[in-house]
Amino acid sequence: MEKNVQAVTSEDLAAASEAFRAERANLVAKNAVSSKGIRAAARVPEAVAKSALGFDVEVPQGDRCDQERSGRCWMFASLNTMRFRTIKKYNLKTFELSQAYPLFWDKLEKSNWFLGNVLDTLDEPVDGRLVSFLLADPIGDGGQWDMFKSLVRKYGVCPKEAMPETACSRNTREMDSYLTRYLRGCACRLRRAHEAGVGADDLASMRREMMGEVYQLLATCLGEPPASFEVRLRDKDDKLALSGTFTPQEFFAEAVGMELDDYVSLISAPTADKPFGHAYTVSRLGNVEEDGGVRYLNLPVSELKRCAMEQLADGLPVWFGCDVAQSYLSDEGIMDTAALDVDALFGFPVEGCMDRAERLEFGESLMTHAMVLEGVRLGADGAPELWKVENSWGKDHGRNGFDTISDAWFDEYVYQVVVDKKYLTDEERHVFETEEARVLAPWDPMGSLARTR
Repeated sequence: MEKNVQAVTSEDLAAASEAFRAERANLVAKNAVSSKGIRAAARVPEAVAKSALGFDVEVPQGDRCDQERSGRCWMFASLNTMRFRTIKKYNLKTFELSQAYPLFWDKLEKSNWFLGNVLDTLDEPVDGRLVSFLLADPIGDGGQWDMFKSLVRKYGVCPKEAMPETACSRNTREMDSYLTRYLRGCACRLRRAHEAGVGADDLASMRREMMGEVYQLLATCLGEPPASFEVRLRDKDDKLALSGTFTPQEFFAEAVGMELDDYVSLISAPTADKPFGHAYTVSRLGNVEEDGGVRYLNLPVSELKRCAMEQLADGLPVWFGCDVAQSYLSDEGIMDTAALDVDALFGFPVEGCMDRAERLEFGESLMTHAMVLEGVRLGADGAPELWKVENSWGKDHGRNGFDTISDAWFDEYVYQVVVDKKYLTDEERHVFETEEARVLAPWDPMGSLARTR
């Protein structure tokens, strides 16, 4: 097919320049944006004022947590939903579960998952889309709720004091870089061995040796995870509320007591290839090999809101995933489609050039960050107007570590919530529990991992 060449001519440029300079609004916008930046110039103060704190339903938490320079938002969000139960059960002022502990096991399990995928694709071309995808980011910091659930089921949790942060957990870049390099080298060795005729048993032996070296690298960076630890928790009145020696699994059962399998992932992807009302999984996405991958139920966003509101009303926070950078005043902690009028600033649709489905389909949007819903403000009709969010960027972010989400922003950019399956309708629950999941490609936007910092 002959290429349709249409060059940008000097006449085109002259016409565009003349049109730009003819509009006073363009000149004002140019001065504002070039001096302060796009978002600062597009900020709408009247909309910002509507995001003032004040909620009809609110679930109090402990002190703000900080993932620092790591992509562990999904871990922090998961642990924050779990620590809430510990704080409430023992009447604590605040409490924090170790985030370095699941980080160690996630890197270890992702490494094993990656090597399994390498062995499963030995006959695929190394420059093909599948192998290229697998090699691109084998052990990145990001994750999904189902992946965290698998880690807790296998390894439990521990207090932060039992496995504190290290330089490599606070800033994972170096550790990730060297582990990624090592694993790509492992992929090379396994494929070269296969090409030389090495059998499956010997390849499996190579894999076990590689995993021993992965453990060594992680232990060097993060320290070894505790097999058991001493616990002494004191309540708000300084009375001893819990003491003893626990394994991580025992501590989870005693101090958290969350029924992991009761909590399910709901997504809302209104694209033609994902009809609502069906279960989905993502090919080759996971971490703990023996626990399988992820499982979602795709529903309209109104259903995600309903379930989240019902869980909040019952006094429990809600894990959720979103595209955090969109229409976001980060310093003020405000996510609101009305708070930034970028389209008026430029004079034509930029943010408004695609709808939710089109943004997913054409690579403009996907889940990038996980946080916790802790409250909701309701209108006179009982519908949600504003959502309170616990972020994991420390107490100095937003408003004492909190963000807010307008309901309109929820409609556009929230893609996933994790709720107790009791909030599903009978039909929804039946589909989630019994339907064979439809398999999405590894690079599908619903396979994105929450990882933003």
